Amino acid sequence: MDEHKENIHGQEDNVKTSSVKDQEKEKPSSRLCPAGESSPQVSPSQSKGDFSHPVYKEIALANGHINRMTKEELRIKLAELKLDTRGVKDVMKKRLKSHYKKQKLMQTAAEGGPTDTYYDYICVVDFEATCEEDNPSDFLHEIIEFPMVLINTHTLEIVDTFQEYVKPELNPQLSDFCVKLTGITQKMVEEADPFPVVLQRVVSWLQKRELGTKYKYAILTDGWVSRQSFCRMFTFFSSLGLQRRFFNIVHRSWDMSKFLNIQCRVSRIKYPPFAKKWINIRKSYGNFYKVPRTQTKLSTMLEKLGLTYEGRPHSGLDDSRNIARIAVRMLQDGCQLRVNERMHGGQLLSVPSSAPVEGAPPPHNPRSRD
Repeated sequence: MDEHKENIHGQEDNVKTSSVKDQEKEKPSSRLCPAGESSPQVSPSQSKGDFSHPVYKEIALANGHINRMTKEELRIKLAELKLDTRGVKDVMKKRLKSHYKKQKLMQTAAEGGPTDTYYDYICVVDFEATCEEDNPSDFLHEIIEFPMVLINTHTLEIVDTFQEYVKPELNPQLSDFCVKLTGITQKMVEEADPFPVVLQRVVSWLQKRELGTKYKYAILTDGWVSRQSFCRMFTFFSSLGLQRRFFNIVHRSWDMSKFLNIQCRVSRIKYPPFAKKWINIRKSYGNFYKVPRTQTKLSTMLEKLGLTYEGRPHSGLDDSRNIARIAVRMLQDGCQLRVNERMHGGQLLSVPSSAPVEGAPPPHNPRSRD
């Protein structure tokens, strides 16, 4: 659904974006630790943002050495450490730096070492929705596939999946373009249940896995705008002198802020609280690997990490699986994925890295707007 997660004329569907700048640099505090372990402290000064501890000088010296290594030297060193050797040079440098930093901090910590994540599980979502070849500005996308892929952040494995098709209400007849793009046939949606019923099954699936109760979890999605629409939207906003606003909204998460928001209004149910905050992996990827967001579409992220797409493009479940593979690789490389976007009062807001780290709340059945 990548190429159609946008509205070319900048219509917001009552969803606005804040002007708060994205602050994605990960902090070493508030980490989730395995059961029975306390969060380790390197020194009191570290928790206050003071990196004067000698260990950081060692890390800085190591980083300087890594920066001078050739691609082949990086590959050889990664192989010696039994780390993944795939990816472009910048990705391999980041992987080696993260590995060395983690090892040094573990050696210095009073007990144990910092974990790789803030959550026990990350739940990847990538909807497919009704679409036309040239979506009019007032076109209301309805969700027709609801997939989920569950990542265990401690084992760094995909441990479960969920998938159901959804019967659209406003435009029950799929366009030929939509069928060809997504592979979802008219028969599939006609035999499916309406969105509120499918959402109840999603909630049940999450509850059975004790997410939000026993285990801390977060939703993750891929904020995406196609290159063609990127250029057309940029031209439109530039003509109005709103270039800064364009860059604020262009990488927002269409799955949550647009598709799910619209669908809940169409289905006359309240927006689910467990989906009000999420990780936009494009933002996390761009900040972690220091690449411009124009280089963070799904296929490019996979390529830069030395991975290839598996499955059928524009299948919601296959897209979710591939996004999950990227998330796993980022965790392996030392990235601490955390919530960076949220919905509040119908507005899309950025979550700064200084905000407290919280998991998604326990999921509950959808409530009527009436």
